[in-house]
Amino acid sequence: MIELHINGLAVSVQEGSTLLEAATYLGFPIPTLCHLEGLSPYGACRLCVVQIGQDEQARLVSSCTSLAQPGMKVWTGSTRVLRARRMVLELLLASCPQSKTIQDLASAHNVRQQRFRQEHEDCILCGRCVRMCREQMMAGAIGFRGRGATRSIGTPFDVSSKECRVCGGCLYVCPACELRCTYNEPDRAICGGCANLTPPCAEKESFDHLMCYMNPCVACEISTPEPQSGALR
Repeated sequence: MIELHINGLAVSVQEGSTLLEAATYLGFPIPTLCHLEGLSPYGACRLCVVQIGQDEQARLVSSCTSLAQPGMKVWTGSTRVLRARRMVLELLLASCPQSKTIQDLASAHNVRQQRFRQEHEDCILCGRCVRMCREQMMAGAIGFRGRGATRSIGTPFDVSSKECRVCGGCLYVCPACELRCTYNEPDRAICGGCANLTPPCAEKESFDHLMCYMNPCVACEISTPEPQSGALR
């Protein structure tokens, strides 16, 4: 067993566990997009970032590809982490604004607008379909092609692959191929129809991380107003 601290709590996890697995097992939710249970970790979307350490030594890492190490101090809901996740969601919305999965994630993280030019792409290069085809269907009919801005997913030379069984597994796991939200105008890029209440404690100056990780947040239901002068205590 490995002993470390997650959100200020001393915990023990199995050796070889990723930070995502450890936090999820202990009840600390971490949003993911490219990660899918049953597929190998990929770390493409960076939505699952967590903070390791504090002050100047703090750094952000993808929890799905980072292994738990003895003595680690991990924060899954610090102000820096939440800010990074919202930036990632804005970029994902700019690429694929009508994806229901991305829309729901944005709503859950209180993202109400995105500041980048919309591309309306049909692929966010999360790699789910490639890993599904290779690891679960044992086919490897599709893969990544090119690099940088020309990177895409498809078959070699755009020729139908003889390895493809037309199983539809790639479509089933694709977050960009799901039913779309209706709004696609720049000023209404986020429909908000699936908006969820977000714990506001991390936004306050007195806190640098979430007070509660339950859904809904219990800490947000606690009201502690300052006593007025002369009031009975």
